[in-house]
Parts: sequence; structure tokens; C-alpha cells
Amino acid sequence: MAGDVQVKMTGRYLGRLFLLCMAGLCLSGCSFGSAKELEHPYSFAEHPFVTDQIPADSPETVPFFAGDLCVVSDEGVFQPEDVTSEAGILCSLSDQTVLYSKNGFERLYPASTTKIMTALLAVKYGNLDDTVVVTEDAVITEAGATLCGIKPGDTLTMRQLLYGLMLPSGNDAGAAIAVHMSQSVEGFAQLMNQEAARLGATGTHFVNPHGLHDADHYTTAYDLYLIFQEALKYPEFREVTQTSVYAADYRDKDGNPVNKTWEGGNWYLSGRTGTPEGLTVFSGKTGTTQAAGCCLVLGVRDDSGSEYISVIMKADNRKGLYDNMTNIISKIVN
Repeated sequence: MAGDVQVKMTGRYLGRLFLLCMAGLCLSGCSFGSAKELEHPYSFAEHPFVTDQIPADSPETVPFFAGDLCVVSDEGVFQPEDVTSEAGILCSLSDQTVLYSKNGFERLYPASTTKIMTALLAVKYGNLDDTVVVTEDAVITEAGATLCGIKPGDTLTMRQLLYGLMLPSGNDAGAAIAVHMSQSVEGFAQLMNQEAARLGATGTHFVNPHGLHDADHYTTAYDLYLIFQEALKYPEFREVTQTSVYAADYRDKDGNPVNKTWEGGNWYLSGRTGTPEGLTVFSGKTGTTQAAGCCLVLGVRDDSGSEYISVIMKADNRKGLYDNMTNIISKIVN
């Protein structure tokens, strides 16, 4: 499985990396045309030190493909005083403009927003109808870890695990998905990093599928935007992340029925926090650890149907997280 996925990921890696190197030269929202439109397109033939990394069937020149991405010039010019989180961005999916940026490329701990990548790999490369028997790897004993309550020997589908991953933010579900897809948590982390590289998320490194703290597990607000916008291309991801309550019926190790109700932690979707008038929250993922602070990645739609991604990283507390997020997404309608 890992080899198959790696083949799918390799072809566009260097082109995406070169794109991000050029991002600092661009204003927010700019994009490029094809290689044929460039006066001096980048040629791998002129740079033999990288040709051994290019698949044999790749074209000699690599076109820019930022037409569907926001490009952030993170100079801190739009930083209202009422946004107190360490980092945040707001990007339009409709016209690729950047409405807000603060420390978008600062490496920070993502906590459970990590699970966006885990869910992306599950819907993109996995089979949600697969039957999964939970292994001992799903036993998470770290204090404060969020769980969906599955146990070794339980039998669920990948689809059910995806709900357990994203609604109650089950670290145990993340481990179960990882082992099912890659035979180990470590192997799955390799897939996560390969996918991050393919998407151009060069400020990211994962070591686990759930986001429990590790000094070598980090990302950026911009990279979370890149990962989330890719995940939103899949209807299954949208369906799961717009759900606030899910009833899971599965079997334990002895074949007995288990019934659980999983609730999501997104305050906008649950109604605990009001959404600014003219906006609808349609997707998102929270994340909190002591080291990461409070984080939130959000999918928002305005009344015209235009969609946006907003990211907050390292807010001081839960209330501050939603205050910051509301202040940022209000820029869409103000």
C-alpha cells in the first residue's frame, strides 16, 4: 500500500516545492500561467543535480499550477489587535484571494487538526467500506487524550472509524485507521509526510495520525489550508465534517453489539457559538493540547455560495479560539 501511494505522490513534488519558494515574490492571490507562457521556464535539463528525482515520464519543464491555490505574502500587514492567536489565515476557495494572514508560515504544533490529513488519506487512498478489526495499537493511555472508546477486537468499518476520528476526535480511531492502511503508525506517518510534500506543505512533519504532542510533529497555518482544501475535494470528507452527531453500531471482540453516539467538538456546528450573519460553517476540525494551544480549521460559505478556509493556531483558550475565528471570518461579509 505504501509503495502504491508513494508512486501516486512523486510526480508533482518538486514543482510544488518550487512554487512555494516563489510565493514570497508574489502578492496575495496572484497566480501563474502555464510553462509555455513563461519567458524562461524552469528546465530540469539545465539542473542535472535534481534529474535523478524526476520520474522518467515527466516533461522537461514543469508548469506552475498555483491557479487553484491562494499564495500568501506573509508580511503581517493585516493583523487587527482583536486577533490574539499566534497564527491564522483566511483564504477564498472561489477566487484564490487571501483576506487575512498572520504568521502563516510559522511552524506550530497542530494538535488534533492533524486528523485532517489522516481523514484525507482515508478517503483518498483507503476503502471506507473495509471491515477493520481494532488492534492493541488503538489503546491510548496518555492523560487528557480524546477517545471515541473503541477497544481491541472491536469490528467496525473504515467509515465508522472516520466519524470516530473527526467528531469526538478519537485518537484511538486514528491509530486504528493508520494500522489498517499501513500496518503500523510509523508507516502511516510516512504516507502523511509524502502527501504533505505532494501538496506543497513543506513546513509540515507528522509522526502520528492523531496529533498527540511530539516535538517533531508540526505544521503551519498555510499548510493546514493546503491540506484542508485538498480534503474538501472529497464528498465523504465533507459529509463527515459537517455532521454534529453520529450513531455508531458495531461489534465487540465477542460479537456483541456496541452502540455509541459520537458528538462533534465544533462549536459553530453544534450551535454553541453563533456564526456571523451571512455565513454558514460547513466543515471543520478542532485541536487542543497544552503545547499547541487551541486550534481550529474551518470551512465557511457565504450567501452567494462562495467558500473559504480559515485557520486559527495557538489561541490561549477555547473562548479565545472562537472569538478569534469569528473576528477573522467576519472579514468575508464586512
